Amino acid sequence: MTAATLIDAHGTLPLPWLASPLARALAAERSHALLLCAAPGAGALALALALAQSRLCEAHGLDGPAAPACGRCDSCRLVAAQTHPDLYVLLPEIERRESGWLVGDDKPEGDEGKRKPSRQIRIDDVRGLLDWVTRTSARGRGKMVVLHPAEALNAHAASALLKTVEEPPPGTRLVLTCSDAMHVMPTVRSRCQQLVMGAPDRDVAATWLQEQGVDEAEALLAACDGRPLEVLRWRERGIDAERWQALPRQLGAGRPGVLAGTTVPLAVELLLKVCHDAMASAVGGAGRYFASGSLPARLSLPALLRWQRELQRLAESAEHPWHEALAIDALVSGAQRALAAGATTPAT
Repeated sequence: MTAATLIDAHGTLPLPWLASPLARALAAERSHALLLCAAPGAGALALALALAQSRLCEAHGLDGPAAPACGRCDSCRLVAAQTHPDLYVLLPEIERRESGWLVGDDKPEGDEGKRKPSRQIRIDDVRGLLDWVTRTSARGRGKMVVLHPAEALNAHAASALLKTVEEPPPGTRLVLTCSDAMHVMPTVRSRCQQLVMGAPDRDVAATWLQEQGVDEAEALLAACDGRPLEVLRWRERGIDAERWQALPRQLGAGRPGVLAGTTVPLAVELLLKVCHDAMASAVGGAGRYFASGSLPARLSLPALLRWQRELQRLAESAEHPWHEALAIDALVSGAQRALAAGATTPAT
């Protein structure tokens, strides 16, 4: 997380499709706790940070209408430097280390031994936040908390946070994000005003991706369900449109393709997309993620249904500390069996 994820010194939003949801958030925010709901990869964290930056911006009068941050005032510069005393950003440990937005006794990403950083927001993380919210605002414009994503709160952390979400100290506002409000603890969800961020406009997202140097942006957006930040993550892993379209054939041959070197959660997510299109093909329908002819012909629907159930079961425990290489090998073998059952190779 860098200044590139914030409103810059020219007042430019980090993502062009955030203008409308930010305006709605600034105009409609009534509660001290706001829950922003958006699909992963659509920019919920960037929106939450832009909202916090705008609330703390010192270019606007306290009694004036809410407006986006200027990006130039002392407050905006402090936010960009991740040193604003009235902003607390709470992320899972793995995202804090990757972003450099550290809290408490965190250490920068480096040699931490064999322990993997947590993907959860734990009770010790929340205790640091609870201590911070009791302090007086340093710059006199109130205090902002950004918590992303709310689904990462484990049960103990969510319970510890509940009282602050329900009744924070005066002048303190909380902005939480989620991809699905139903996956947020009901006691937390019920105390937040909810704002849904729709999917980015495809043309706007594709143009932005092209500006980031992404080729075949439209095809990759379709593969990523219209989530442009997910497209960028794919590019970082070397997944382009050509490699993606080749995946079903490679799995049918027992080769991992783009799954090689990925995490188990990502591999399961990608395989569920292959399974989706395979099932559509098996019943004579059109695929969503792959071009016509990418999948074998005469697929076995019962075999695909068994494969889908297995992938869904694995998705529920995808954060298990797997031996990644062995787990990927097993996933590829399962995919090969499902795609080979009753299949014939498509004509070339």
